[in-house]
Amino acid sequence: MPLRHRPGLSLAEWMVLCLVSEEPAHCFALAALLAPDGSVGMVWHVQKTEVYRAAQRLERLGLITAADKQTTSVGPPRVRLSITPEGHSAVQGWLRQPTGHARDVRSELLVKLALLSRAGADPGDLLRAQRRQLMPMAEELARQLHTATGFDRPLTLWRHGSACATLRFIDALLAAPPAPRAESAHATA
Repeated sequence: MPLRHRPGLSLAEWMVLCLVSEEPAHCFALAALLAPDGSVGMVWHVQKTEVYRAAQRLERLGLITAADKQTTSVGPPRVRLSITPEGHSAVQGWLRQPTGHARDVRSELLVKLALLSRAGADPGDLLRAQRRQLMPMAEELARQLHTATGFDRPLTLWRHGSACATLRFIDALLAAPPAPRAESAHATA
């Protein structure tokens, strides 16, 4: 079944799928990366139980496969997850797609930037696409400020200020020279 006909994925499911696309891994290792002190979890934390649920759903959708059970002395066997070609294609598309709403920038855009950084990929196309998407929203909110009354006024002012702050953030990232690539957690020596 083509991905466009599948149910949408949650942010946690996208994060698990993207991390598995970097290299095969088991849920225990993914949960460590997504823990509050993990390299991706410090941007957006995902509970360990949610990592396992996400992996199960991604497997049912045919985006990852589970194989190579490893027995451990603590807990159940660990199953190594690998990405499927359809999963890899989905990751490539999602990482370059701007967030649909300004309110999702804090979560989704920052997660995408972190994952692109881990992969050593240039985020420029994503940032420019996000800017193109946010600019008309900010302009419309600026127009609405002139007529907003009651609680609509502070709400519109908040949304406009947030959109403008996000645009300044994106512009600063686009203007900055590329940062040197840090060694990622999945790189081998």
